[in-house]
Amino acid sequence: MTSKLVRPPYLKSGDTVAIVAPSGILKNREREVNQAVDLLKSWGLHAVVGKHVFSKADHFAGTDEQRCEDLQSAMDDPKISAIWCARGGYGTVRILDKLDYTKFRKNPKWVVGYSDITALHNQLHNEGFESLHALMCVSLTQDLSEVQTSIDTFKAALFGNPTDYVLQGSKYNREGEAEGELVGGNLTMLHTMLGSDTSLDTSGKILFIEEIGEYKYHIDRMLQSLKRAGYFDNCKGVIVGDMSKLRKNTTLWGTSIEQLILDALADYDFPVAFNMPAGHEDDNRALVLGRTIKLKVSKEKSLVSFN
Repeated sequence: MTSKLVRPPYLKSGDTVAIVAPSGILKNREREVNQAVDLLKSWGLHAVVGKHVFSKADHFAGTDEQRCEDLQSAMDDPKISAIWCARGGYGTVRILDKLDYTKFRKNPKWVVGYSDITALHNQLHNEGFESLHALMCVSLTQDLSEVQTSIDTFKAALFGNPTDYVLQGSKYNREGEAEGELVGGNLTMLHTMLGSDTSLDTSGKILFIEEIGEYKYHIDRMLQSLKRAGYFDNCKGVIVGDMSKLRKNTTLWGTSIEQLILDALADYDFPVAFNMPAGHEDDNRALVLGRTIKLKVSKEKSLVSFN
């Protein structure tokens, strides 16, 4: 089932962005949130910070009820044009089933984030909306030039001009061409959603994955689980983002992370593109999830084009 997704209105000068924290605690992160507000203002936008963004409830940015209240309030407010998540971490899955999309459907808006926010992106996709996989408030460094490409591609996507990408080639690339809706995000979150209403149907779609801080065997285990659940059966292609800060097990895996991924996907013939600069690195390019893209993969380079 691939009915066309709803595309929220692109932003224009004078629009308002809500900053919310549906996941982890924002301890000593006032600077980054203030920076985010200043950045939005420099683009001619207004910013409102959710009242519970700096709340603390053990691991989380406030209780489940508080985090949900901020997100629901932003979703319901017709004056809000985009919702920018302050950080990921863990916690979005705990509030997914509390959300009501009744008012959001009447006034859809861009939801922005990555990592743990993948849970929300998946839910939005299944509800029928495009969303934006891009940097979060805590991604902002004191010297913004360090994350300038991430900022530029985020702004471009938000204002209606998503960037096409030419990816660095890889000997591991599996060549081919594909077209389909772009879905995905953090591999752990995709795995976590299996068996729930939030799990993605990747049929006819192109899947993006990224990960941080995992052992190689954990990544293989998640890919095998997805595979056994039929996740890749009718998938059109895979784009691999950053696999950051991989942990070393005492028993070495024995191959590169690229080979591990190719081995897990060996039963399929769709193209696989490595070296997408998106994920848990400073260079985190914006991706419009739910948008139909064209993917062309060769050993020399890959092209990701947004329609």
